Amino acid sequence: MKQEPERTAGVLLHISSLPGPCPVGDFGPAAHRFADWLAGAGLRWWQVLPLGHTDPFYASSPYRSISTFALNPLFVSPGLLVRDRLLGPSDIEPPPGTGTARTDYRLAAEWKDRLLDRAWQRWKPDRRFERFCRDNAGWLDDYALYRTLKNRFGGLAWTDWPSKLRDRDDAALSEIADVFSRDVDRARFVQYVLFRQWQELRHHCLERGVGIIGDLPIYVDADSADCWANPQFFKLDRRGRPRVAAGVPPDYFSKTGQLWGNPLYNWRSLGRNGYRWWLGRLEHALRLFDRVRIDHFRGLVACWQVPAKANTARKGRWVRVPAISFLSAVRKRFPGMPFIAEDLGHITPDVVRVRKRFGLPGMVVLQFALGRKDGPLDRLEPETVLYTGTHDNNTTRGWFEHEATGVEKADLRRRLGRTASPATVGRMLVRLAFESQARAVIVPMQDILGLGPSARMNTPGTTERNWTWRLHEGQVTERPARWLADLAEATGRRATGLS
Repeated sequence: MKQEPERTAGVLLHISSLPGPCPVGDFGPAAHRFADWLAGAGLRWWQVLPLGHTDPFYASSPYRSISTFALNPLFVSPGLLVRDRLLGPSDIEPPPGTGTARTDYRLAAEWKDRLLDRAWQRWKPDRRFERFCRDNAGWLDDYALYRTLKNRFGGLAWTDWPSKLRDRDDAALSEIADVFSRDVDRARFVQYVLFRQWQELRHHCLERGVGIIGDLPIYVDADSADCWANPQFFKLDRRGRPRVAAGVPPDYFSKTGQLWGNPLYNWRSLGRNGYRWWLGRLEHALRLFDRVRIDHFRGLVACWQVPAKANTARKGRWVRVPAISFLSAVRKRFPGMPFIAEDLGHITPDVVRVRKRFGLPGMVVLQFALGRKDGPLDRLEPETVLYTGTHDNNTTRGWFEHEATGVEKADLRRRLGRTASPATVGRMLVRLAFESQARAVIVPMQDILGLGPSARMNTPGTTERNWTWRLHEGQVTERPARWLADLAEATGRRATGLS
């Protein structure tokens, strides 16, 4: 008899939102306790946002990173540094901003940079570090040199560095690597510590039967180690500046579209190279996560190309991407295709055909799906990953109170068989998702707790208060875990182990 595919569920919560005394969540004890909480709730998945090294210029958005490979130093755990005797207990007491209700990235960055300096001074290289550097040399060497140069030039973008360094003259780079070897090795050391702490957390999750879904932004930043090291793979001018920029046309979130500013890929150059850079990027992500959500999947079929000097995304145009060629190479390298296609927004039939051709599950968000006659909820594909909301949505309570239309509320009432209230709508939507035929369901932690709009993670097109929401210890309790466990049991989603 053919075994039915397992029905699973999980929670969306970014590392930065974990509770604790420090100004930002990290890979330490609170993360391990949250994995225990998920296991106790009978859930299979923990979905996080991108873990890349963020840039304060972009308000530490996890979708703007100076490297697609490096982990974020903000997430280093001071407590684990003490445990490993790289710091003393007095080094981390008291943390700045102790008890702050929201993430403070500036405080966290300044404090943790000082802690990492102390740890670096006490640390002695060993064989594990040498092996880490050797195994990751393909990206780590360029990243460490990029970090060193960027610091030495006071944060200037690589396109404004002296031309020999900007254009990667071998002799000039060799001289810099030699003169500033301590700085380069410190950058390597920080990544070594981060990767060890992350792998320890991931191993703990696996022991508890919890898999991690990571998030891969489709584009990289113009001012990044990736563009500096591989300019041939991007549409850049002779000085390394984007000739065209990425974005999306006017949509639900913005009447003028979203102008992201990231450089677009030179797919012809990538194809001639056998897509090795992209395949390496995916392989790296799968060393960190059990599944990978590919953000803005439609950009792998056709991308919205905007003139570099445009002020909005209105004047862009769709440019086709060699999706079949690229994804065939991906499937050859990763036959199981452990990816989720984020296919929200302006999705055309060609995007759907490509996604289905390669057997990739897409996404449906309940907040967007309600109130639509013969919409996605009425023809939900079992392989779909169903969300109540995402990091870009209001919380379900905030949506219900401030955004939901009368038609959407009426549809919700019809599907639930009763009327929701602001206090109950979060869990009611969670229940609706769990009861659906979608094999995988992911719900933001805010909806489980019934939190309002102040707990929203991000509002696209704005810069204020984004990415700063976080839990406090009193919210991660047995009561919501027990409710979830009962719901998972009743809907056939109780986790039985990883596969």
